[in-house]
Amino acid sequence: MDSDSPETPHARTDLPHVVIVGGGFGGLRCARELRHVPVRITLVDRSNHHLFQPLLYQVAIAGLSAPDIAYPIRTALRNNANAVTLLAEVVDADLGNRTLTLHDRKILHFDYLVVAAGARTNYFGHDADWGRYALGLKNVEDALEIRTRVLLAFETAEREPDPELREKLMTFVVIGGGPTGVEVAGALRELARAVLARDFRMIDPSKARVVLIEQNERVLKAGFDPDVSERAKKQLEDLGVEVRLKTRVDSIDQRGVHIGSELIQAGTVLWTAGVTARRLTQKLGVELDRAGRIVVEQDLTVPGHPDVYAIGDNATLIPAGATQPLPGLAAVAVQEGRHAARNIERSLRGELRTPFEYFDKGIMATIGRSRAVVQASRFKLSGFIAWLAWLFVHLLLLIGFRNRLIVLLNWAWQYLTYRSGARLITGWRSWDWTMPTAAHARALAAPQPRPLDPTDGQPEPARPSQIQASPQR
Repeated sequence: MDSDSPETPHARTDLPHVVIVGGGFGGLRCARELRHVPVRITLVDRSNHHLFQPLLYQVAIAGLSAPDIAYPIRTALRNNANAVTLLAEVVDADLGNRTLTLHDRKILHFDYLVVAAGARTNYFGHDADWGRYALGLKNVEDALEIRTRVLLAFETAEREPDPELREKLMTFVVIGGGPTGVEVAGALRELARAVLARDFRMIDPSKARVVLIEQNERVLKAGFDPDVSERAKKQLEDLGVEVRLKTRVDSIDQRGVHIGSELIQAGTVLWTAGVTARRLTQKLGVELDRAGRIVVEQDLTVPGHPDVYAIGDNATLIPAGATQPLPGLAAVAVQEGRHAARNIERSLRGELRTPFEYFDKGIMATIGRSRAVVQASRFKLSGFIAWLAWLFVHLLLLIGFRNRLIVLLNWAWQYLTYRSGARLITGWRSWDWTMPTAAHARALAAPQPRPLDPTDGQPEPARPSQIQASPQR
């Protein structure tokens, strides 16, 4: 596994081997920071691309195409002559022997390990039942499935003569009032109210119902001040989103979402209520928090394993003097990836590792066209200025000039014309699936269970091809 051509640094077996699991924000930054360090780097990821997750919801709601926010990992590391990329899944680890087991049972040895494998959707123990009907949003496949479901809902409603069933098809429930939930709910209303409003003749998409459910007393509770949360809530309500606070979901089935004795009948349910670390963290035999993240030392190393680092969504760190762990933000992962690389370099020079200090650049969330909230220390913005700041920051963070240019042009086009160019339903003869989708709306046919991913236990979404229409009773 560690061999390579004679012309590359990987041919030098005397160099320390750094294995990075995950090509997200933290893992990719760590690899880039080690570009000029005398080490061999192997980056292992289940996908061949780095995904800009803060804009993933725009793919789900047909605002952008998947290639606009994804970038090949090999291209991102093109200038890292000391880096090799493996398209593989790490299924087991032995920290004592410094080995990782890949999905094909091959063994990968390391001198330093950086665990940055990312997160998966957390249904809080209801993966097998709620996971069948509530779609998560963690990867490109999730986003494309949500886009298909949303667009099919409107297409099916256009052909549905029963007003009650049309209303159900055009009802969307978003569970979770964090940044992703707020952004998805706002984008859904924008899609229905502005983009699709004039595209249909038998239905009025602007009357689509979007319900955002949050069990806490306010949206954007984690990290945002209460007044900023209140501004976000008001902007959502101005768009027409129904915001349900202090509301706990009791169950989710093919009919919709159950809240106590109330049933919100919905054709599409989206889950943004939480994430948990991938199952790899459970293979390490170290202390984990409730979300499966590794409890790390102040220098980001795993307790008892000074050559093993955990960063991003795989790590939980309460900074010295703080009471709460660092949030699961891209900015945190990037800074942790940089710091892990620098500590590895210090170790190679025989120097002491330094504790991680997070520089808070602020947090933000967009609610829709010209609507957003920004908080940076005591500096708070909302509305159009905050939206412009959100656009600028996200364009800067995107990897690749092409991606930045395409996204900028897409946003400019959408702002000027109220149109979106990513409203495609592909992969099958879409008209064949309006009848199964209608049957799903009537609750005469439940979707088949979402099969479990044997590598991490995360259910896959039930695809339209898995929804079978039953004859009417």
